[in-house]
Amino acid sequence: MTLVGLLLTNLAVVAGAMLLLWLISIPVRNASIVDIFWGPAFAIVALVGWFLGDGDHDRRTLLAALTAAWGFRLGMYLALRNLGHGEDARYARWRKRVEDAGGNFTWHSLVMVFAMQGLLVIIVALPVQAGQLAVTGNPPGVLAFIGTLLWLTGFLFEAIGDWQLRRFKADPGNRGRLLDTGLWRYTRHPNYFGNACLWWGLWLVACDAPGLWWTAIGPALMTFLLLKVSGVTLLEKSLVASNPKYAEYQRRTSSFIPWPPRSM
Repeated sequence: MTLVGLLLTNLAVVAGAMLLLWLISIPVRNASIVDIFWGPAFAIVALVGWFLGDGDHDRRTLLAALTAAWGFRLGMYLALRNLGHGEDARYARWRKRVEDAGGNFTWHSLVMVFAMQGLLVIIVALPVQAGQLAVTGNPPGVLAFIGTLLWLTGFLFEAIGDWQLRRFKADPGNRGRLLDTGLWRYTRHPNYFGNACLWWGLWLVACDAPGLWWTAIGPALMTFLLLKVSGVTLLEKSLVASNPKYAEYQRRTSSFIPWPPRSM
């Protein structure tokens, strides 16, 4: 199979899933259910590539396994966190802005939420898809090993950071307080940092095959989204507005890359 063929196949699969999610979101008025599918969508793309790809078996399997492990863990975490709590505040504000301006958020969300996220999945997952088609005749080498270690580092940062935050929020005594212990002592966003790391790790695994350096488009886009669009920037605006202690936390704690806290 060619890369174009695999991309189009995955685009059709993801588009079908996003269309179904959109239809579900209409009666429940909850476009944020798309976030739960974000990770599993990548897992599905990787599994389709594993079944249909004709690249080296070991690399194809490694990319599928790493991507699916991350994607399904993230989806499960978000499902446990979000289901039963209504539409996420970010989407609720977005819905209100569109409807206050006289727009129809149902159709707006089809394009700007569901279709957009589906397209982003295909682009970000470029290293996985291209790597699953690469034929070298050799088992995964040094770059694949380094990439797997980087993936594992990122996976642990994201999973442990999510677990620490969930445990912190579950304690009623922490209401109004900030989590600044554990991984959160060294970075304000250990989960986002971990997410970026693991995608650069997947890119290195893919680049174990020659000629795939250009697929850095994928992890670069993911890192940009985490830093400037849906991650750090968007979240910190609401945190600064909702908690006066957050500004002090910002001054002493690294935003993204883990680093010892600055003394005040």
